[in-house]
Amino acid sequence: MSTPGRGLHGRVLDTLGPAITAGEYPPGSVLRTDELAQHFEVSRSVMREAVRVLESMYLVESRRRVGVTVLPKAAWNVYDPQVIRWRLAGADRPHQLRSLTVLRSAVEPVAAGLAAKQATAEQCAELTECALGMVATSRGHRLEEYLVHDIAFHRVVLTASGNEMFARLGDVVAEVLAGRTHHEVMFEDPDPAAVTLHVRVAEAVRAGDATRAEELTRQITVGALHELDILAP
Repeated sequence: MSTPGRGLHGRVLDTLGPAITAGEYPPGSVLRTDELAQHFEVSRSVMREAVRVLESMYLVESRRRVGVTVLPKAAWNVYDPQVIRWRLAGADRPHQLRSLTVLRSAVEPVAAGLAAKQATAEQCAELTECALGMVATSRGHRLEEYLVHDIAFHRVVLTASGNEMFARLGDVVAEVLAGRTHHEVMFEDPDPAAVTLHVRVAEAVRAGDATRAEELTRQITVGALHELDILAP
């Protein structure tokens, strides 16, 4: 489904982007703008706009008299939320989920420890509200509602760390959490132990206990990796 408000070039991106990230156009493949415009039944200006977006993600490189060349995976902006979404929609999903979850396990525990030292009263209150929202929606197959609170919780942790680099990973974490839900790499109801851990992280952050906040968050990420072993081996 195209993202609302992106128009014709969005429709092109929603087809061409996943095709590139899925390997349907191997690295080094040369795409002709005119041919693509005909294929997608759009104007050349629309096609050029779509190519510019793909270039900004480093999926392709456009050169005069050569065309649009697909770049190797090593060049891609793998932190771009749209690139993550496209990759999670493809056959590489298990590897992508694991890669992102390992990233979370390296960053989020440290962020939680910093949050315990840096978080404002408002951020502590927001974290508690998110955790309670997760508890309230953790039963009855309400995964979409649960996801809203889960994403918000982890965004607060990263932001409350006071580290702008961690904070910028909020969109990345949001995509991996959403991808797990939308591609059914989740149990029908979240693991009760994991839900409880989120509540305890909120309590530790509010209490200013950095060591406990870091350790509890590490348990969350270890549990997420264990779930992948079961659901997306």
